[in-house]
Amino acid sequence: MSTLLLVHAHPDDEAISTGGVMAMAHEQGRRVVLVTATRGEVGEIHNMDEAESRPRLAEIRTEELRRAGKLLGVDRQVFLGYRDSGMVGTADNEHPQSFHRAPLLGAAQLLAMVLREERPDVVVTYGADGIYGHPDHIKAHEVTVAALDLMDAEGWQPTKAYFVCISQGGMKRMGEMLREMGREDLLQQESRIQGVPDEDVTTVIDTSQYAELKRRAFGEHRSQNDPNSPFLSMQGKIFDAMMSTETYVLARGALGEEKPERDLFSGIPN
Repeated sequence: MSTLLLVHAHPDDEAISTGGVMAMAHEQGRRVVLVTATRGEVGEIHNMDEAESRPRLAEIRTEELRRAGKLLGVDRQVFLGYRDSGMVGTADNEHPQSFHRAPLLGAAQLLAMVLREERPDVVVTYGADGIYGHPDHIKAHEVTVAALDLMDAEGWQPTKAYFVCISQGGMKRMGEMLREMGREDLLQQESRIQGVPDEDVTTVIDTSQYAELKRRAFGEHRSQNDPNSPFLSMQGKIFDAMMSTETYVLARGALGEEKPERDLFSGIPN
């Protein structure tokens, strides 16, 4: 059985950015392994009492991720065991147990242990910018690359490795739709995302048939669900744009079909 292994930073990152390829791989009969670096201990809390839930937030978000993963077809969930680093400039970002502060080699060795056990055909993580610059996303990229280098030194590599991304063209279209809908308030959030030049995108996955499933999976992360989040409230064109396409850059290996690929497993037998 072929295997998809994804490396994410926090609970909920998986649902929006890669939920489609996870559900697709599961539907194709492939094994889906989700590696999450932290348990999201320091993120904002929604829909729950802050004082009551903060001390056990890691436990809450672990269970939320379990439920989301069940929807998306996750066969194995692995936590690397680091603390959520919070945003740049916060005290949490400098916490000695934070993922951001973790020694690169040690974190890479932890991930390499999972790679040895699973021998995945396809590995997915973020690009060097972490999509929007979050320290834990950037660290997930660095750790995954370092772990793949360790495995390469041992004589093994996945058939393909990808960086999930948002194209600059996609960001432009998103901005236009937000303006049309009068949601200029969201444009400042979107401005943190620079996007990847369209010509660098190698793989474009139509995930429209999994769009509602992705939203349901995101909805399982109740403690993170801002009621004003466009992922939950938007309909029509904006919803389709957010949920119905996932874009990737091939980082290692060879394309399985003419660019743009339509499946991460293109060229890989089941």
